[in-house]
Amino acid sequence: MKNLFLTGIFAILLIGCKSNSATATKIDRSSQNDLKGDWILNTVTYPGSDYIQVNSFQLADSKCFQGSTWSFVPNNNKGHMSINNADCTSFSSPITWFINDNGKFVLKILNADEKARKVRDGYVLDIANQSPTSFQLVDQVDVGGNTTNVIYQFQKVN
Repeated sequence: MKNLFLTGIFAILLIGCKSNSATATKIDRSSQNDLKGDWILNTVTYPGSDYIQVNSFQLADSKCFQGSTWSFVPNNNKGHMSINNADCTSFSSPITWFINDNGKFVLKILNADEKARKVRDGYVLDIANQSPTSFQLVDQVDVGGNTTNVIYQFQKVN
């Protein structure tokens, strides 16, 4: 009887300690479908951008992403991104992504022929001001001990 009681308490604690991870929530299919297609990242803005460099997605300076092209396929959560800024080293990669029901955009940048489940690093950004022709991704980064919002402004390619 004592073992049954302890097992019950353990089960309640285990259920009560559910993860609040961005990947452990439901997918917002409606928001995802609105991103279907090809996009260009027009601008990257943040306070002090004229003086401070931010390394975006551990790939390049945030300004290198201006003019980058992104493709989103919502039915399988795959896509592609390419940095093609003349002032920066070019980069191209497949991605996996989804939008959860908390308004978080979850992104993994993959190497060619790499499965998303093998990639442990990813990025969780806020999605904002979403419309049929534009949206923003907002990343929070630490700049000099202060949290700063880096805003990536996307525009739909016709």
